[in-house]
Amino acid sequence: MDPILAAAALSVVLGAVIAFVFFKSYLLKQRSNVQAISEPELHSDPKKTSKPQHVPKKYHSKPHSHASDKEQSKRHHPLDLNTLKGHADSVTGMCFSSDGRNLATACADGVVRVFKLDDASSKSFKFLRINVPLGGHAVAVAFADDSSSIVVASQTVTGCSLYMYGEENPKKGSTDSNQQSKLPLPQVKWEHHKIHDKQAILTLTRATASYGTGDGSTIIASCSEGTDILLWHGRTGKVLGHVDTNQLKNTMATISPNGRFLAAAAFTADVKIWEIVYAKDGSVKEVLNVMQLKGHKSAVTWLCFSPNSEQIITTSKDGSIRVWNINVRYHLSEDPKTLKVFPIPLHDSSGSALHYDRLSLSPDGKILAATRGPTLQWLCLETGKVLDAAEKAHDGDITWITWSPKTMPLGNEQVVILATASVDKKVKLWAAPSVTS
Repeated sequence: MDPILAAAALSVVLGAVIAFVFFKSYLLKQRSNVQAISEPELHSDPKKTSKPQHVPKKYHSKPHSHASDKEQSKRHHPLDLNTLKGHADSVTGMCFSSDGRNLATACADGVVRVFKLDDASSKSFKFLRINVPLGGHAVAVAFADDSSSIVVASQTVTGCSLYMYGEENPKKGSTDSNQQSKLPLPQVKWEHHKIHDKQAILTLTRATASYGTGDGSTIIASCSEGTDILLWHGRTGKVLGHVDTNQLKNTMATISPNGRFLAAAAFTADVKIWEIVYAKDGSVKEVLNVMQLKGHKSAVTWLCFSPNSEQIITTSKDGSIRVWNINVRYHLSEDPKTLKVFPIPLHDSSGSALHYDRLSLSPDGKILAATRGPTLQWLCLETGKVLDAAEKAHDGDITWITWSPKTMPLGNEQVVILATASVDKKVKLWAAPSVTS
């Protein structure tokens, strides 16, 4: 055979083989693609038209997908009523106004927002925006006197500052019902800088001086990450008192609702309590260390007062909750009494008891809200039993919880509201569970 013809024949054979292999590979790939598109449709809604573009949505419906989390975050729990949006960073603090119609939030984005809560079921909420001075971010907030003035703690690289914002010309004696829920205007009325020896402020809480000869003004307690706590006059910004816990490091501090006692949780298992003594003219005369709560075996992580200011609820790393009676004759050396001890109904995967990060007691004193990380629980204070729980109340750790002091409209009814804030940039409003007798 002619060598040229043999080479040509060999080339034709090889070309045919290559073409056959390529064509076979192409057919197999097309078949695979058809199967990949058709298989998800087996699980789709039969009422919907089968379209390839719906396939990604099917995969996003998996329990741990991002899209599913966003949808379920709105209605994943029956007590979850609403979400306040608009924060650009972690929400670090909250406070309701005394009438319960305004909620102020402090955010790490350097902005304080005062939301107007006319109805907890609203689709959107109007809010007033207050920018803290350049270079600072809001870490805590508390209303002073009424909803027309607010105290903000701002953290900078040089230390902490306090600012009180209020109306330019507050109207006194007005009978307009809308005036009681009027939002504050962002004018600085007083300010203090580099307080607490430049250390960060952990908590900012308020109370009305209604005990004894108290003049009814608002007292605000700022608790530093060191060992000192300062008392401030809400309207004037005057320093009313200073205490030192002498317990290495503070965790938080709060004032009793009637403005009589100041209590602090710190590095140790004991809780120190001071009495705010008022002079005859209603001003603060002195702050005296009068009691100490002893009984926990490990550090107390949070505490709160009862509405009548006669009891304190504490939670500790020892895995317990204690209810204390502080309505005692301490001037006769009578010690506070432990009324109840409950085990914390929260455990890790190995069964070990966990501790709570935050506590807040409902206005009627019956429901104790408690958090750890993103988990929220409602407990019956009488029995210590869990009334309800949301294991993933937020998409990140809860940073603050607080009850509205009064009921709030929810459509045609009035409900008790719990607000929670988180590092997930959200504030949520929750209904209170029912307390069975």
